Amino acid sequence: MAITSTPRPSLWTGRYGPATAGIFALAFMIAFESIAVLTVMPVVAKDLDGLSWFAVSFAAPMATALIGLTISGSWCDRAGPLPAMLVGVGLFSAGLIVAGLAPVMPVFLLGRAVQGLGSGLLGVALYVVIGRAFPEDLRPKAFAVVTSAWTLPAIVGPPAAGFVSHQVGWRWVFLAVPAVAVATVVVLFPALRAAGRGAGAPNPRTGTAIVVAAGVLILAVAGQREIRLWPVLACGALAVVLGIGPRLLLPGTWSGRRGLPSAIATRGLLSAGFFGAEAYFPLSLVEHRGLGTAASGAVLTGAALTWFGGAWSTANLSCFADRRRRLLVASTGVTTAAVTVLGTLTDQVPIWLLVLGWSVGGFGMGMGASTLSLLVIDLSPVEQQGANSAALQINDQLVQSTVLAIGSIAFAWLLAVDTMSAYLAVMLLAIALVLTTFWTQRRIESAPL
Repeated sequence: MAITSTPRPSLWTGRYGPATAGIFALAFMIAFESIAVLTVMPVVAKDLDGLSWFAVSFAAPMATALIGLTISGSWCDRAGPLPAMLVGVGLFSAGLIVAGLAPVMPVFLLGRAVQGLGSGLLGVALYVVIGRAFPEDLRPKAFAVVTSAWTLPAIVGPPAAGFVSHQVGWRWVFLAVPAVAVATVVVLFPALRAAGRGAGAPNPRTGTAIVVAAGVLILAVAGQREIRLWPVLACGALAVVLGIGPRLLLPGTWSGRRGLPSAIATRGLLSAGFFGAEAYFPLSLVEHRGLGTAASGAVLTGAALTWFGGAWSTANLSCFADRRRRLLVASTGVTTAAVTVLGTLTDQVPIWLLVLGWSVGGFGMGMGASTLSLLVIDLSPVEQQGANSAALQINDQLVQSTVLAIGSIAFAWLLAVDTMSAYLAVMLLAIALVLTTFWTQRRIESAPL
């Protein structure tokens, strides 16, 4: 009697093809915007006379994303990812248009804040689509697809952004992306409808998220020292963030409770360290090493490519089957990258070594982000995938935005005293955050493998 084997399902063909194309398109849009904006931000800061506000331009969208993430988690559980996705794309695009047309830095920051609100809605919706549209054995590869969507933007994004900025101005780097957003909705629409609805309840913590987001924004703005009694304002805002922020998270996230809370904490610290260093990496290359906008952005390309390599290795290489090994590689890689950024402050470190070190960090982030994202999905019941995915991303945004806000205080304060000390302070902060993950990853051990 002949035995026939059932063909293994494919991501790109058959029933999963539309969902795969959709999540790829969405991740591609977000990736292109992120890499392009990071590339031109040194030019924007100079053109709008806002160098001291540099970190705020990153902290603002992360702070408002907290609101979007809080709303989106329960919204997706209740109504499916479609409504949150449509509203998210609309706000994301509107924010880009405001930023692209901004005559002064405060208006630019307003646009970035609106954009962040939209990205918060989009982030959770994407995770819910993966959780509902793919079986458990295909989810690691689905996350790898999301990561692979960063590869092409990483290659073409920096030179494209640099070329556009040089030829027609940095504003078109922002104004061109909304067209891609519209195309993304068209591609993703069938997968969003197929994801269905749920039975979740509205999130009662939306008001708390607004208060915490306001605290982060006030903390970042107070650091510019243009407001009377700014130290008092900054300390009060920090107290609000640290005192109320944990209410948005799973209990035990910031205290290192074993299992899922520590998994969420590990990704937050890993991301905050990596992106905290990345925010100043191109700027330091321009200011201290004399690189042009396109060249400084191109240095980031290697990490984006190796990020995909880390995510692909997580899903496909047996030598990385052990979760503890993957997390150790992640923390080691990102620590290497954060230390490497210090090399931008001296001419003694060659550019090729900076590229290599940053690329090692990209591999670590790809492996760490995929491992921890998958862990949250796998440990969550279907009806809680939206809420727990939101908790994961809320912690990411809260930790990153708070760190950037604190960094902006140190950077703006020291910039008026000694430029080198300003850069050194924010870089050492990033290194300290990543080193903490060697402890938090050990607290995940009680979680199921």
